[in-house]
Amino acid sequence: MLPEFTPRAVILGALFGIIFGASTVYLGLKVGLTVSASIPIAVLAITVLRAFGKASILENNIVQTTGSAAESIAAGIVFTIPALLILGLDIDITRTSLIAAAGGLLGVLLMIPLRRSLIVKEHGTLPYPEGTACAEVLVVGEKGGSDAKTVFLGFGVGLVFKFLMSGFKFWKEIPAKVLTGYQGARVAAEISPELLGVGYIIGPRVGSYMLGGGIISALILVPMVKFFGSGLTTNIFPAPPGELIANMSASLVFDRYVRYIAAGAVAMGGIISLIRSLPTIVQAFKAGLKDFTGGSVASALRTERDLPIPYAVGGIFVLLLAIVLIPKYEVNLISALMILIFGAFFVTVSSRICGQIGSTSNPISGMTIATLLFTSLLFLFLGKTSPADRVIALTVGAIVCVAAANAGNTSQDLKTGYLVGATPKWQQLGLLVGALTSALVIGWTLDFLNRSAINLLPVNYPTYTVPAENLKAAYTDSPKTEDGKSYRVAQFPIEVSVDEGRTRIQAGKYLVGDDGKLHYLVNPGVGGIRQMVTATIPAELAGKTFTESASVKKTGQSRGMDDQMYERVNVKEGSREFTLLVDANGSPKYSIEEMTGKLDAPKAALMGVLVDGVLTQKLPWSLIIIGALISLMLEIIGVHALPVAVGIYLPISTSATICAGGLVRSLVEKLSRKAGHQDATLAEEETGKGVLLSSGLIAGGSIGGLLVAGGRVAMGSEEKLGIGGHTALASGEWANVFALMIFAGLAYFLFSVARKRSA
Repeated sequence: MLPEFTPRAVILGALFGIIFGASTVYLGLKVGLTVSASIPIAVLAITVLRAFGKASILENNIVQTTGSAAESIAAGIVFTIPALLILGLDIDITRTSLIAAAGGLLGVLLMIPLRRSLIVKEHGTLPYPEGTACAEVLVVGEKGGSDAKTVFLGFGVGLVFKFLMSGFKFWKEIPAKVLTGYQGARVAAEISPELLGVGYIIGPRVGSYMLGGGIISALILVPMVKFFGSGLTTNIFPAPPGELIANMSASLVFDRYVRYIAAGAVAMGGIISLIRSLPTIVQAFKAGLKDFTGGSVASALRTERDLPIPYAVGGIFVLLLAIVLIPKYEVNLISALMILIFGAFFVTVSSRICGQIGSTSNPISGMTIATLLFTSLLFLFLGKTSPADRVIALTVGAIVCVAAANAGNTSQDLKTGYLVGATPKWQQLGLLVGALTSALVIGWTLDFLNRSAINLLPVNYPTYTVPAENLKAAYTDSPKTEDGKSYRVAQFPIEVSVDEGRTRIQAGKYLVGDDGKLHYLVNPGVGGIRQMVTATIPAELAGKTFTESASVKKTGQSRGMDDQMYERVNVKEGSREFTLLVDANGSPKYSIEEMTGKLDAPKAALMGVLVDGVLTQKLPWSLIIIGALISLMLEIIGVHALPVAVGIYLPISTSATICAGGLVRSLVEKLSRKAGHQDATLAEEETGKGVLLSSGLIAGGSIGGLLVAGGRVAMGSEEKLGIGGHTALASGEWANVFALMIFAGLAYFLFSVARKRSA
C-alpha cells in the first residue's frame, strides 16, 4: 500500500499553507481578489518530496490538500475582519486566529456528509474544474514530469523585483500622470509583480472589467465631483467641516465620496451574483438535505472511508459550544445558531457551485453580504445596535465566510483525491490540520500588515471636546508623535455629529491632547486613508517660498506633525500639483502626499459599510445608491458588475496593472491558437508555464511586500529603507518612463516563459 498521510507530507503541506496563506492575506487586502493555491502547491510538492526520496502520488496529494486550506481561510478573513479597523476598532490577533480556525474547521466538518453525493454519485455531473486540473498535475508528476522550477523562478523574480522597487525604491512604484485641463483626473499604474501575475491568471476579460471600473472611478466620478463641487463654499457630507471639494486632491475626493459609490456598486454586484446563482443554490440545498441524512455510509473500501459522521457532527457542536463559551469570540447563543444555520446553508451551496463552475466563480462575497444583512437586520429588530453588536455581526459573517470558502476548497481537494485514488479520511484530517496551522499565521499577518503602514494624520475640530468617559489609556503605541507631547486615546466606532450636525467626525481612533481636543487620527494601514503628512518636501519645491498667486492657492488652516497650525496651499508646478503646509513666511514645512503602503481591503470595507449602515442608519445613502444603480445598469447591458465594481473601489493604478497581465495572457493564447494548439484542455490551460510563473510572481511579490513592511518597521520609516528614492531614475523627470520600461521587461519575461507552454 502506498504511503499517504505521512509526517513529512503533513508538515510540508502545513509549511506551504503558511507561505501561501500569508501571501493570500497580502493579496486579498491589496486587490480584493485571491487565486487558488492548489496547483502551485501540488507542483512544488512533487519536486520537494522527490528531493527527499521517492514519494507516492498520495503523499503529494496530502501536501497540496493540507496546504490549500490556507488560501480559502485567508480569503474569508481578509474579506471581513479588516472592517473592524474601518469602523475605528482594533484587531485582536488571538481573536482573528480563533475566528479563522472556527470557520476553517466548520467548513471541513460540514462538508464531510456531502462528499459521497457530490464527489462520487455526481462524478459525471459536477466537473470540479480546479480539482480535476490538480489531479492531472499529480498524475503527470507521478510519471516524472514537473514544472516546479517555473514556480520557483517566478517566486524569486517576484520577491527581488518587489523589494528593489517597494523597499529600496530603485525605481518608481506607481508611475502617474495628472491630466492637465481635466480637473481631478489622473492615470497611473502600480507596476508590482503580484498584480501582473493576478491579471494573467484571471485573464483578459475580468482584467478589462476591472480596468473599466478604474476608468469610471478615476476619469469619470472623481473629475465629476471636482467639477460640480469646485464652486461650493461649504463642505458636503461626508467630508468634515472646512474641507471643501475645491481644495481636495483626487485621492481625497475618492476617500470622501467615490469610496461610498464603489461600496454600493460592490454590494449590488455581490447581491446580483447571488441572485444569478439562486437556481443552483436551491438545487444544491435540496440535494444537500438528502446528503446530510443519507449521503455517507460506512465502507470497507479504503477510497470510500470518510471520517465517521458522528465524529463530524460531534465536532460541529463542540465547535459551536466553544464559540459561545470562549470569551474572545464575543458571540452569544443566538449568534452561534445563526452561524450554524447560515454556515450549513452556504457550505452546501458553495460545495456544489464549485463543482459546477469552479472556485473562481463561487460568489463567496455575495453569501457573506447576505449573511451580514440578515444578521444586522435581526440585530436592528432586537435593538442590538451598540459597537459591541457590530463586532458580533462581523464575527458571524467572518466565520460563515471562512466556512463557505473552505468548504468549496475542500470539495475541490476531495475531487482531486477521488481521481487519484486517495483516502478521504486522510484528506479530511489534512484539511483540519491545514486549517489550524494556517489560522495561526493569518491573524498575525493581518495585524502586522496593518501596523506596518499605520500613520498619524493631524486633525482639527476646534469646537469639539472629547467627553472624559470616552478617554482611554495613554498612547504608547507606534508610530510615535513628532511633537513630544503626551496623548490619550479615544475611539469612535460610529461617526460623531456635533455643532447641530454641521460637524461630523468620522469613526476611528484618535489622539486627544490635554485640552480635550482631537489632535491626530490614527490612520490604519488596512482600509485607511491613502494620505500622509511628511516633512520631506518635493525636490522641485525645496528652498522656495509660496504666497498666493495664479499658481499658489490658499485653502485654509491645517495642523502639522509638530501640532502647530499652518496655512494649507495648493501649488501647481508644471503639470504636477502639490499640497503644502507653509508657515507665516510662506516656507514649506510639510507636504501632504499619497501614501503608497496602504492596503485598501475593498471587500472588508464593503462589509463594514453594510453593518454600519444598517445598525446606525447614518450613511451617505445617496452615494451608495448611485453605486448600486451603476452595477444594475452594467448588468442590464450584459456586463458582469462585480469585477467592474471592485475596479471602481481600487485605485486605477492597481486595475491597470491587473489588466496588463490579462492582455499578456490574451496575446499568448492568440499566438498559441495560431500555432495550432486550439485543443488545449482546461487542465493544460490552468497548469501551463504562464500560470505557474504567475503563481510564483504572486507568492514572491506578496512575500516581498511582507518583507518590505518588516523592513519599514525595523528601520523606523519608509524613507530610511528606500536608499534609492532620491536618485534621478526614481524621482527625476524620466522616472515614469524608466519605471514603465522596467515593467515592460517583466511583462515580456512572463510572455516569453508562457509561450514555451505551446512551443
